[in-house]
Amino acid sequence: MAIFVLVHGAWGGSYGFRTVRRPLLAAGHDVYSPSLTGLGERVHLSSPQVDLTTHVTDVVNAVTYEDLRDIVLLGYSYGGMVVTGALEHIADRVSHLVYLDAFVPADGQALNDLTQAGYGAAAVGPGKGDQWLIELPFREYEDSAEAKWNAERRVKHPVRCFSEPVRLSKPLESYPFTRTYVKATADPRPDPSGPAGPDGPGSPFWRAADHAASSPAWRYREIDTNHMILANRPAELVELLLELA
Repeated sequence: MAIFVLVHGAWGGSYGFRTVRRPLLAAGHDVYSPSLTGLGERVHLSSPQVDLTTHVTDVVNAVTYEDLRDIVLLGYSYGGMVVTGALEHIADRVSHLVYLDAFVPADGQALNDLTQAGYGAAAVGPGKGDQWLIELPFREYEDSAEAKWNAERRVKHPVRCFSEPVRLSKPLESYPFTRTYVKATADPRPDPSGPAGPDGPGSPFWRAADHAASSPAWRYREIDTNHMILANRPAELVELLLELA
């Protein structure tokens, strides 16, 4: 039996893992998928003070209060920032680390650094409105019903989560657990001559994928869909996770 801890991405919530949790549980595994503060069913806790440390603490507390050990820890998209930061506190409880089309930061890197998206520092104070919240980007789903279902639940994301750097005391590949990167290959590989940014030559997901594919310290897998893997290819993801377990 494996113990999975699944960490969702920006603008999302634990609900995104609903079609993954069920078959993993049916296969006899334990599954935990905490919603990060201010997102999903915890949207009522959103505030200008929510940052990456808040979300790291969400995951660390979920693992330590349940006393989970030998876990398969998965970070999806922005969740890659969160699980990386969590290693400072729970690395000894991780047996396998999975980045699902996710950011893989080094020490001192923020999401802003990886994407060059230019999200500003949090605007806090009277008259600032909701400038501390990042609008929802467009997402493409293969099924219109899934698109509608998710659109009704996605919420704006606190900006400090994107501007606060990760703290990691030693290089990721020096930890004893195994590592896998899973790339959504239907997202086009960026044009090397294009502009910098999330869709340019600095594309953080493709950069991380290429590194994992060429490194003996990583396992590398692919799923033929776009970034919305959880909605588009849950069965393939479950099969892959069962393989890793």
